[in-house]
Amino acid sequence: MSLDGAAVAVRTAATKVFGDHVDKAEGYVELLREHGVERGLIGPREVDRLWERHVLNSAVIGERIPEGARVVDVGSGAGLPGVPLAISRPDLDIVLLEPMARRVDWLTEVAEKLDLSIIIVRGRAEEREVREQVGDADVVTARAVAPLARLAGWCLPLVRPGGLLLALKGASAAEEIERDQLAVRRAGGGSPVVAECGSAVLEVPTTVVLIERLAAKPARHRGRQK
Repeated sequence: MSLDGAAVAVRTAATKVFGDHVDKAEGYVELLREHGVERGLIGPREVDRLWERHVLNSAVIGERIPEGARVVDVGSGAGLPGVPLAISRPDLDIVLLEPMARRVDWLTEVAEKLDLSIIIVRGRAEEREVREQVGDADVVTARAVAPLARLAGWCLPLVRPGGLLLALKGASAAEEIERDQLAVRRAGGGSPVVAECGSAVLEVPTTVVLIERLAAKPARHRGRQK
């Protein structure tokens, strides 16, 4: 495909994914292009593939998120996948969770410049105060944060019973599941499932791992009953 053809394909996909909000998506890409490398948010090689590798790749996971859901994006970093989700799905109630102050500053700037209705919290998913503040989410998302075992331990406590952990993964997703299934169960998750998002609009669909948060088992009371 020629460069012009590739640009047209990206524009077509962006219009399908973001609809009337595609201008905000373009604004986000421009902010990343101008400031992402210098602020340590993306690598230099990522500048020319922001749309397909990062922004569209993130936004299409909205296919797996129910309408009006409360979403917590753990380790949001440059705003992926939380910002593309907020642009493409304004019906969602989104919290961006990020521990680094300079990245929190960036996310705050992005939210203000693009007029996004999102909440930005500085902290780590494993902190008790954070769990009390943003827990009981319908969906928790994470992209390039940690291996599945650690991710489940950090994120599943933020998910309400019956809710979903949605982890963006690459080609190694099935291997991670095979290796970390037991750790996921111990963290309160069901059987992980590999799925694809965006197959109708992306040349390379996004691979995600879906984990349902199981209801906590009632505590067993030891000793004789009276």
